[in-house]
Amino acid sequence: MRTNNKNQNRNNFRKEQNNPKYESKREKRDENEYDDIVEGRNAVIELLNSDRDINKIFVQNGEKHGSINKIIAVAKENKVVVTEVEKSKLDFMSKTKNHQGVIAVVPPFNYCEVEDILDFAKSKKEDAFILILDGIEDPHNLGSIIRTAETAGVHGIIIPKRRTVTVNSTVAKVSAGAVEHMKIARVNNINETIRKLKQEGLWIIGTDGDASTYYYNQDLKGDIAIIIGSEGFGMSKLVKENSDILVKIPMKGKITSLNASVSAGIIMYEAVKQRN
Repeated sequence: MRTNNKNQNRNNFRKEQNNPKYESKREKRDENEYDDIVEGRNAVIELLNSDRDINKIFVQNGEKHGSINKIIAVAKENKVVVTEVEKSKLDFMSKTKNHQGVIAVVPPFNYCEVEDILDFAKSKKEDAFILILDGIEDPHNLGSIIRTAETAGVHGIIIPKRRTVTVNSTVAKVSAGAVEHMKIARVNNINETIRKLKQEGLWIIGTDGDASTYYYNQDLKGDIAIIIGSEGFGMSKLVKENSDILVKIPMKGKITSLNASVSAGIIMYEAVKQRN
């Protein structure tokens, strides 16, 4: 484990995040970067079970079966407005084209700060378990990673503000609602964030096909942040250089790379195995 004055570093971390050169989460966001809907039955059910605000829920009119009735009941219990509309309107609103007869309108996704993730791990009296995504651009990959991370007990995910997909309706649907239970921070500079995490005592574990250590031979216990690189390109050069340790997944076939969400799942659950 790294040894340092965590309280002092935490205070410095907060001061730097509040520096005018960083964009505060309280500043006005460009609403064009965000989708303001959540669609699909599982995603809306998890939304209703979370603390997130909901403006309105649209459901397809006509005969209703299964989980749609549960959605309507829970929404009314939570005093959320439910409006029945024609399927054509839902089709028009849908980003995924697979709304399953229900779409919820919500405020923009509420990203957290990195310090919130660290505080969350501390509140659970657990070693920090963080995922850093370096340039994931496919919303399906991001949604899958969030879903796996939530089930694996990851305390939070860090993504850059540029060159990456944001949390949108596709991400929410693919995550099966897990996005409503996962802390996600967007940062201006991944490498600066890595530096701060090291000051907090975390070991930074990068994933790279040219690494000399297989992931299952690496100690993944303690305070760690695992980095997953972009689809096709992996980690950027500087992020790779700033990693404390590099690990790889063995490739035995003719295909020499895995989908980013698959790689993330393999590494995360090796960490779960070691930490339990």
